[in-house]
Amino acid sequence: MIVLKEKSKSLHVQNLIMELPRGMKDFESNENFLIEHIRSHFKKLSLVYGFNFMDPSPLESLSTLETKSGPAIRDEIYFFQDKGNREVALRFDFTMGLTRYVTSQKSMKLPAKLSAFGGVFRYDEPQKGRYRYFHQWDIETYGKPSLESEAEIIEFTSRLFDSLLLQNIIIDINHRNLVEQYIKKIFNSNDEKLLGDILRAIDKISKKSREDILNEFKDTYEISKLEKILDFSQIKGSIAEVEKVFDVSQLESWDFLKSLFHSLQNRGVSNIRINFGIVRGLDYYSGTVFEVFDKNSSLGALAGGGRYDTLTKAFGRDDLGATGVAGGIERIILTMEEQKIIPQISRNKISVVYVNQEMQNVANSITSLLRLNKIETEIDISGRNMKKQMENASTSKLVIIVGPQELENGNVTLRDMVNGSEHTISIEELTEEPRKILNLEML
Repeated sequence: MIVLKEKSKSLHVQNLIMELPRGMKDFESNENFLIEHIRSHFKKLSLVYGFNFMDPSPLESLSTLETKSGPAIRDEIYFFQDKGNREVALRFDFTMGLTRYVTSQKSMKLPAKLSAFGGVFRYDEPQKGRYRYFHQWDIETYGKPSLESEAEIIEFTSRLFDSLLLQNIIIDINHRNLVEQYIKKIFNSNDEKLLGDILRAIDKISKKSREDILNEFKDTYEISKLEKILDFSQIKGSIAEVEKVFDVSQLESWDFLKSLFHSLQNRGVSNIRINFGIVRGLDYYSGTVFEVFDKNSSLGALAGGGRYDTLTKAFGRDDLGATGVAGGIERIILTMEEQKIIPQISRNKISVVYVNQEMQNVANSITSLLRLNKIETEIDISGRNMKKQMENASTSKLVIIVGPQELENGNVTLRDMVNGSEHTISIEELTEEPRKILNLEML
């Protein structure tokens, strides 16, 4: 009995040791392939649009991350004391780090256009497509505030989703000032708490029912006024469609929003829509805001951004405007899976197999030669039989078979795994011009 108890205790301890902290996960090979696929598209497009790629520190001073939101941000992030008793925190996005970096560079040439891609940490409730450690892409522009810098950010966003071949993508745009002024007018109040509460109510409309939101605030604010705000937040469409259902003459920043809409159309961006319900949850947005959705999915926003001049001011730079956007990689991957747009791993891979153990040394030599020429090459290193080697080579484009009869004549067999054809090739020619003899595209 004592032995069984000790074994049970040992197994329990072992299971605890092997468990990941809640909200964390391991990213396996296929997931990493998809992450790198998106990273590749993002970095290429960043270069096309003139964004300079950098990787801001994953560890920040806690005071940096509290710059705009104050101590309340601690509930949403990972923070701790380091061995020097300094309060530090893991980055929860790239915007804070990039903004800290730019605002500290007094002599930086403006506009500064930066991009980043990598992992971030948030102490949120884990959900589909969003663990507590996840990946983001991010672009930011710092300099004199302008409508065109915002249009470029949104244009980039649209083109990135195009490059990933995603369909049904809509970009909803709005202006925070437009919504804030309407709220103040309806409630006849400039109270900041009221404004914050109502903005949060609008932000929840896509996640909660209208009844739930009204019940949440019924004891605090006049229901009839809140209903007007919720009705307002449901207005969406083109300029003409919005103007048809609402008197826009009473809306501040409507002309700006119209100009932004026209600028995007002029740039060939057609998947845009005005949506008065887009306000963005973060409290540092100060102008244009936008979010990206798959119209046929319930996953939620795939990306979001806008203007946040108040953050650069909080970092001590009143002269610096900022606008940017970030997208969630895991949610984009889920959307690609929903749309069955999953890229295939490159079939330029070569496998080298050997008929018997005597042929292994020659096979190893050929493998090393191909790898020196930067050709993706695999070989079995555990001495398995020919049948097992061929099974493992099934995803390769070509297979080089090293057999005793062919080797006597200085040859090996080359099998095309796409159409099944085979022919012999000279080892000498393979050694001299491997890419040409294998008919591979240049990397």
